[in-house]
Amino acid sequence: MSDARNARLTDIALAAGLDKATALRLLDVLLRNGFVVRNPANKRYSLGPEIFTLGAAAVARNDPRAVARASLIRLVRLFEDTAILSIPRGAESVCVDVQAGTYAIRANYLEVGSRRPLGIGAGSLALLAFLPDAEIASLMPLIAERFDRYPRYSERFLTQQIEQSRRRGYAVLYDVVVDRMGGIGVPIMGDDGRPAAALSIAALSDRISSREQAMADALRQEAALCTQNWQRPVTGREPAANGQDD
Repeated sequence: MSDARNARLTDIALAAGLDKATALRLLDVLLRNGFVVRNPANKRYSLGPEIFTLGAAAVARNDPRAVARASLIRLVRLFEDTAILSIPRGAESVCVDVQAGTYAIRANYLEVGSRRPLGIGAGSLALLAFLPDAEIASLMPLIAERFDRYPRYSERFLTQQIEQSRRRGYAVLYDVVVDRMGGIGVPIMGDDGRPAAALSIAALSDRISSREQAMADALRQEAALCTQNWQRPVTGREPAANGQDD
């Protein structure tokens, strides 16, 4: 229906594989509910205003920023270092939200929109490590093509990091992408049991190593809360990580 060539009843029925009578009944229902409109002059159909409301609701429901923003803020309050939200896109991870740390030296070198091969950086590694083995194997050649930009990476090194991340339940990297800087991250799992996003903290390496377990525990707690709230409508009142009001 978004194609003007399919705006006539005859063309809509043909495109949908329906007879004209059935198509007309369905269009009448959509018309009454505002999902389509009909031009009385030429009798052509087009998308109605409710379709855009529906689209906006779908975006809000599937936007990880809506459920993760409070977690990023709590992580920065707790550790004073930059918290990051990343999502997978093919063989890459994309930074979609950043909450800047308050510590004097900020280790983050990502900004919203930054892209990296999966596995490069802690959040990106968390997205890769918890995928099924067969999918990791299919992605690895695409990732390896870009190792030239990351001289400390190799397929063997990345495979080791995947195995260690799975054993620990979180990803952590020290002095790999940038000297003296590190990251620690966990996946936010979707309904299908796959990483839908990742929470991570970027900091000076010694600030992570001295608090690694505390950071890992806090990240996992926040990721679990994000997973829990993933399909819930977002309201102005977000529960605190411990289940109590802040």
